[in-house]
Amino acid sequence: MSEPLSSAKATPAVAFCFLLNQLLEREGWARERLARLEGQTAELRPPLLPPLRLVIAAGGRIEPGRIDPSGEPSAIVALQGVTGEGALADELRYLAKHLRWDFEEELSRVMGDVAAERVGSTLRAFARWQVDAAQRVTEALADYAAVESNALVRRGELARFAVEVERLRAAIAELERRLA
Repeated sequence: MSEPLSSAKATPAVAFCFLLNQLLEREGWARERLARLEGQTAELRPPLLPPLRLVIAAGGRIEPGRIDPSGEPSAIVALQGVTGEGALADELRYLAKHLRWDFEEELSRVMGDVAAERVGSTLRAFARWQVDAAQRVTEALADYAAVESNALVRRGELARFAVEVERLRAAIAELERRLA
């Protein structure tokens, strides 16, 4: 918290950038790697939350960026990992593997150990809830498409149908043989 507070509005992107820049301050090697990519944008897409556009600023710092519908980011960071082509996507993949962040330690410097542990456990529970909710919604949509609307066919039903078609083909072949 040695840097002066910004006059920017308190948005999720500003909060995320603040925390990420705190980590980058201690991990100079990571900041140096990002500094080469100044001006490039990445988009963070957490499940069930709006996307956050981030820009690599001077010195390898991260700043909030504007979501521009016409411009695609250089990389997209989602629950499944980093997608995109080019140097920024490659660099983010590398940092995701090698940069370790103990966010509870970061929070404990601001609000104390007990509060940081509670916030950390709440955030982990929230993340687990998001993953669980996304899986349940996906399963419900698949179930609706297969059972309720009959838009899709389950594998077992398709296999049974194939067996019945084969039986019918064999019966027709037998009937043709008898007629001949």
